Amino acid sequence: MKTIFSNYINTFKGLSTEVWWLALITLINRAGTMVIPFLSLYLTKNLHFTLTDVGWIMSAFGGGSVVGSWLGGKLTDKIGYYKVMVFSLVLSGFLFIALQFLKTFLEISIGVFILMIVADMFRPAMFVALSAYSKPENKVRSVTLIRLAINLGFSAGPAIGGLIIVTLSYGGLFWVDGITCFLAGILLLNVLHPKKARIADEITIENPKSAYKDSNYIIFLFAMLLFGIAFLQYFSTIPLYYKEVHHLSEFQIGLLMGMNGFLIFALEMPIVKYLEKSLYTKTGLVVFGSILTAISFMFLNLSNWVGVLVIGMLFMTIGEMIAFPFSNAFALQRAKKGNQGEYMALYSIAFSIAHIIAHNSGMQLISAYGYSITWHTTTVVMLICIGLLYYLKWRMNSQKDKQ
Repeated sequence: MKTIFSNYINTFKGLSTEVWWLALITLINRAGTMVIPFLSLYLTKNLHFTLTDVGWIMSAFGGGSVVGSWLGGKLTDKIGYYKVMVFSLVLSGFLFIALQFLKTFLEISIGVFILMIVADMFRPAMFVALSAYSKPENKVRSVTLIRLAINLGFSAGPAIGGLIIVTLSYGGLFWVDGITCFLAGILLLNVLHPKKARIADEITIENPKSAYKDSNYIIFLFAMLLFGIAFLQYFSTIPLYYKEVHHLSEFQIGLLMGMNGFLIFALEMPIVKYLEKSLYTKTGLVVFGSILTAISFMFLNLSNWVGVLVIGMLFMTIGEMIAFPFSNAFALQRAKKGNQGEYMALYSIAFSIAHIIAHNSGMQLISAYGYSITWHTTTVVMLICIGLLYYLKWRMNSQKDKQ
C-alpha cells in the first residue's frame, strides 16, 4: 500500500509551484459550480419550467459560453491572461449571486447568457497561463493537474450541493458559487503574477499562424464538438433520467456524479503518466477515450437495473480521463504555432457550442421521443466523432504532421 501511495505521489513531481497555485485557484472556483449539475432540476422543480424551456435556457448558457470563450481568447492575446482571469473571477461571483433573483424565462435566459460570457472568459486565459507557467516536458501532466482540481471540485460540489438542497434550498447554491469565485480571485491576486511565467513562453512568435487556417486543427475541433454534445448529457439530461426513470434523490444523484470526480482525482494522473510514456499518439488516445464514452451510453439502454447507471458512469469516467487531457495537450501543442489565445479560445468554443446544442437537443429529444431514443442518438453522435478522429489520424499520418 505504501508503494502504491509513493508511486501515486511521484506522478505529481516536477510540476512548477505556479501550476500548483493555478490548480488550487481552479479547485476553489470549481468547488462552487455545484449550481451547474442541478440547474436543469432547479428550473423544472422550483421554477416549474417545461423541458423545452429548460432546453432553450441551456442554449443561452452555451451561447454565452461561446461569446465568453472567444472574447477571453481575444483579450488574452491583447492584454494578457492575468487581467482576464482576475476580471472573470470577480465579476462572475456577483453574477452567480444575482442569478437566483431572476424568475421569468426571459430574465433567466439573459442572466445565464451574460453570466457565461463573463465566467468563460476565464478558460482560454487559464490555458495560456498554464502553458506559460509549465515546463515543456510537463504540459500534459500540468493539464491533468488542472483537470484533477476541476474534478475534485465537481466531486465535492454535487455531493455538498445535494445536501444544501435537502437541508436548505437551491438559493444557497448560488451564494456558495458566487463566494467561491471571489475567493479564487483573491487568491489569484495574491499568489500569481505574470513575471513568474517561464521566459521561453513569453517570446513573441513572428508571423503567428491563424488557428482558423489550421485545417487539421479544425477537423479536431469538429470531433471535440461532437464529443462535447454527448458528454454534456451527463450534466443536463442524465440527472433528469436518474430522477424521473430511476427515482434517485438529489443527494443520490450528487453522490453518483461525485463518484466521477473522485475516480478522476484518484486515477487520472497515474493513467496519464503511464499513457504519456506509451507509443500511442495523442489523437489515438482521444479515439480510445471516445470509444469508452460511446459504450457508456449503450449501457443506459441495456436494463432498468440501477447498477447500469454506475457501470455507465464508470465507462464515461475512464473515457473522460483519457480523452480530455490528451485532446487538451493536442490543442496546446498546435497553439505553439500561432496565437495561443486564439487557439485555446477555439478549443473552448468547441465545447461552448456543444453546450448550445447538447442541452437543448437532449431536452427536445426526450420530450418528443423519450430517454431510450435519446441515448441511442447520442451513441450515434459518438460514433461519428470516432470516425472523424480516425480520419484526422490518417490525414496527419499522410502529411507527416505531428499528432
